[in-house]
Amino acid sequence: MLTRVDPGPAVVVCNSCRYSRESRDDATGERGGARLVEALKRLKEQDSRYAGIAMQEMACFFACQDHCTVHLRAPGKVGYVLGRFQGDMESARAILDYAVHYAASEHGRVPFSLWPEGVKGHFITRTPPPGFVAE
Repeated sequence: MLTRVDPGPAVVVCNSCRYSRESRDDATGERGGARLVEALKRLKEQDSRYAGIAMQEMACFFACQDHCTVHLRAPGKVGYVLGRFQGDMESARAILDYAVHYAASEHGRVPFSLWPEGVKGHFITRTPPPGFVAE
């Protein structure tokens, strides 16, 4: 049931996420999570700034109300679940730009002044790393 992946900095994407709160699929029958996976993959291939961030996918985060969800995680850092994205290149760029700052941070906290506009208002939860709680 579990698949071992690289434990380094990663954006884990729910590949089965709804397209929106109202609709499971877009006009072409594609789910929002699948669209977001493709946008993230394309962007990672095009821009070397994102090379240090793994892009991993998994089915269903159980966050259907917050469609197009991702989980940012790295060893010893607070993790974040973000959602309510469009599943497009603009969303993918904002997620990956934030992930670069996240990976470079000491404990997973990125100063608000460095947040890309496209992630503001998309945070759902923060999760402590195993063996820790956040202050």
